[in-house]
Amino acid sequence: MGFILILEHNLTVDSNFLLLGIQTSHPLTIFLFCLLLVVYCGTICGNLLIITLVSTSRNLHTPMYFFISQLSISDILLPSDIVPNMLHILLKNGSSISFRFCMTQFYFCAASEVFECFLLTVMSYDRYVAICNPLHYTSIVKRTHCVILAAMCWVLGFSIALIYCTTVSVMTFCGPHIIDHFFCDLVPLVELACSSTYAIELENYIICVLALFVPLTIIIMSYINIIITILRFQSNISRQKAFSTCSSHLIVVSIFYITLLSVYLFPKRAQTINLSKLLAILYTVFTPLINPIIYSLRNKDINKSLQEIINKCVKKA
Repeated sequence: MGFILILEHNLTVDSNFLLLGIQTSHPLTIFLFCLLLVVYCGTICGNLLIITLVSTSRNLHTPMYFFISQLSISDILLPSDIVPNMLHILLKNGSSISFRFCMTQFYFCAASEVFECFLLTVMSYDRYVAICNPLHYTSIVKRTHCVILAAMCWVLGFSIALIYCTTVSVMTFCGPHIIDHFFCDLVPLVELACSSTYAIELENYIICVLALFVPLTIIIMSYINIIITILRFQSNISRQKAFSTCSSHLIVVSIFYITLLSVYLFPKRAQTINLSKLLAILYTVFTPLINPIIYSLRNKDINKSLQEIINKCVKKA
């Protein structure tokens, strides 16, 4: 309610921003449109498939797969917030966006990113307990605990995003309101501000420490302990099995944090506009597609559940 009141009193609320998108030749624009549309459809289908499998298959009713299904929800939310309008911008070679819609897009984008930071941390802790303390795993990682942890990740994600949006919305944006990007993100919005950006820069620093570096530190510490524990296993088969259960999550964490840090942490002056857009496309469009592929192709349980559903459909047909 307070956020809405702030928007109503902001002088920029009735103005529009012009999103330039990706400026390129017409044939390349058509190619990008088709590519992004296929990737988006694949992302939605892949993540919906994982959510369906985890919900319906009894052998996937475990904490690890519950968290994977939550990750899939986030991987549907993020591209759905970005890609449809991005496709519209590509066709129109740039398009205007209202201040309210811009803030809404930024809000859900920030919420899904922050949520994923915390969820990946919870998932690394789950793997830590499963490998380093397997005898007490069922008593530590209970179903209720998993639901509470996932709910906390969502609450933190939407709450921190609300803080961001509230601070950005009270800034004054001077004309021309042109954003050389394909969606409303923090960096291009701050660059348009003609009022002081000290508050948002300080806020961004604090939130990066709490929501980015603290979770990343916990993940690194968890995997250091996991690797040390695995190397102590006497059996090579046990080592391979343990590494296999962690490798998918480690790949997802690496892709997510490398692209996110590249966009928000590295100095913007060291990046060209096109490079900045490319990195943004990687984590908003392609990473949500890669996640279900990694978990499905490298996971025997998911493949087994998928095969069972296919066999049931074939028998019914």
